[in-house]
Amino acid sequence: MSGPQQPEIIVIGAGPAGLTAALYLARFRRDVLVLHDGNSRALRIPKTHNAPGFPDGIEGADLIDRMTRHATEFGARIEEAEVTGIERTAGGFRLTSNDGQAWESRAVILASGIFLNQVDLPHDVHEAAIKADVLRYCPICDGYEHSDRKIGVIGCDSDGAAEALFLRQFSDDITLMPLSHPELSREQAREMANAGIAVETGVLVGLEPHDDRMDVRLEDHDAPLAFDVVYPALGCRPRAELAGQLGITLVDEGCIPAETVKDSGVPGFFAAGDVVEGLDQISVAMGHGAMAATNAHNWLREQDRHTLQATD
Repeated sequence: MSGPQQPEIIVIGAGPAGLTAALYLARFRRDVLVLHDGNSRALRIPKTHNAPGFPDGIEGADLIDRMTRHATEFGARIEEAEVTGIERTAGGFRLTSNDGQAWESRAVILASGIFLNQVDLPHDVHEAAIKADVLRYCPICDGYEHSDRKIGVIGCDSDGAAEALFLRQFSDDITLMPLSHPELSREQAREMANAGIAVETGVLVGLEPHDDRMDVRLEDHDAPLAFDVVYPALGCRPRAELAGQLGITLVDEGCIPAETVKDSGVPGFFAAGDVVEGLDQISVAMGHGAMAATNAHNWLREQDRHTLQATD
């Protein structure tokens, strides 16, 4: 195992939250290192129209490239590594990666994001469907772009029902379909009917993406149902394992508590972005990054002040 490298503060994750934190810390004159595994969810966005300041939209990879250059211009260092372990030390934290590298720092900001629970498609087919705009996962991000289109929602449970109702403001042609067995309550079924949302009951057999539509095959249906776009409402998995290793209690299906942006209960450890409970949006992640970086910087200043007082 290589000897520990010791930046002042480490940011884990190079998405909008982590790169914003790195920019702020670099401009605070902190020695900041960003470690990431190359799996920022933002890199997969074909084009977002939700990022303030880009009225014509911007590709996720372009946004991350701009933010990376911005942070490194002010001195942030960025390395690719999959951090799998974290532990407290006398001087702060020790991080380890899956390939045996190690780093030590006084403070850490976790901005590791989330993994989506995806529909069952081969990787290349899945990514092509996203790029063709026939498969989407975030109605808050891009429901507007699908106004007046024929929309299918996969997931006959409370999450699917809520997503279908949210999308109803953009289109009057919404169909809710089960992934396996329907789990709508009588009240939810009535709510769908009142909103004019069609509900299918056949179990999902398969998805067939095309350049201009998504065909959905359901059990007991002779022909596939065709949609302009399909939104799976299957939830996500926060990448919060490192917080759990420090004993932080996770909430809301595995998210890090919102107050961790300011105070995690573990001195010197902060979190930002989608891994934190709340709204998973680029603008929120950027705000979290700025807040976590400023809180971490002020925490380090306070530690330095106490050290100076102790030596007087």
